[in-house]
Amino acid sequence: MNKEYTGIIVEESLDDNRILNSLDFKNLHISLAENPLDRWHMYQVNVSKEEILELSKHILENWYMHFWAGTDIIAVFKDKTFEFNYDAKDTWTEVLKYGHSLGIPEEQLDFPIQDL
Repeated sequence: MNKEYTGIIVEESLDDNRILNSLDFKNLHISLAENPLDRWHMYQVNVSKEEILELSKHILENWYMHFWAGTDIIAVFKDKTFEFNYDAKDTWTEVLKYGHSLGIPEEQLDFPIQDL
């Protein structure tokens, strides 16, 4: 299976974190929130397009995960997927509009394409 995409998955965004067991991990970062209940566990993974489709079935409402190959990005929400180019900000319009409609803060809709 060609794992052409790198992605970031927040464990707390999943309906069942056991799906993480089947993925190829590259890195893990735990946010620095003082309260353990406020910490995010962010996994950087290498995945195929087929794995992205499977992961999309497990994301909770009002969360997203994103994956990239070069500057091509796939952002996956509970019921919607967007493909756009990181460098062409005019291609971000629809994904930003949708993210805002879910109440996701602007600073969380940045879709970084670098290692954790």
